[in-house]
Amino acid sequence: MPTGVTLEVADGVGLVTLDGADRLNVFTAATGRDLGEAYRACEADADVRVVVLTGAGRAFCAGADLAPESGSFAPPGPGFSASPVRPPAFELSTLVVAAINGPAIGIGLTLALQADVRLVAEDARLAVPQVRFGVVGDAQSHWSLRRAVGLAAAADLLLTGRTITGAEAAARGIATRALPAEEVLPAALDLARDVAAHADPAAVALSKQMLWSDLSAAETERAETDAHRVLMGRLDGRH
Repeated sequence: MPTGVTLEVADGVGLVTLDGADRLNVFTAATGRDLGEAYRACEADADVRVVVLTGAGRAFCAGADLAPESGSFAPPGPGFSASPVRPPAFELSTLVVAAINGPAIGIGLTLALQADVRLVAEDARLAVPQVRFGVVGDAQSHWSLRRAVGLAAAADLLLTGRTITGAEAAARGIATRALPAEEVLPAALDLARDVAAHADPAAVALSKQMLWSDLSAAETERAETDAHRVLMGRLDGRH
């Protein structure tokens, strides 16, 4: 059965779960469509101020479904994209926290790289192993990983396909923090609830837009200035 996606909203947080624990939440085209729908639902819901993405059971996402009937290695047809989730997490206006509670392999990791913050299980196995299967990393990982940690660290993962632990990922800046597996989701939800309760949604949205944009220093100055004009002109921006 394909990995489904569930969405629960509470306390300003949209909890999005890859729901296929019996198969380690392997990713299919249907999973990608459902995840995009969940992201769009969060974006349209004014009650959702932060999104947390996690996996059911003991894995985050063990990668693409490699069963023959899945078609994962079939020649791409018309309309194929190596970035199958629309919108990607970095295009949402809210903070997106990836709670990597277990293995994140291939597209499991590259989708997490589209989040703003990543909390990871210390002993989780993480890899973008596609070069070992004759393909390349997906979900814009050549851009997201390089901008997150630089060319050397990105090349180490994308060109070798090697597996690292969550602890190493945190040490190298690929993840924000490494924790015992059972603490990852609670910590992510605590962070999300704190941001939902205390951060201004418009300020978060504008700051996130600038962080993910390829702006020069001068362009960033102009964007920050424009953001201040917008935010400081509002009553709730005067504090």
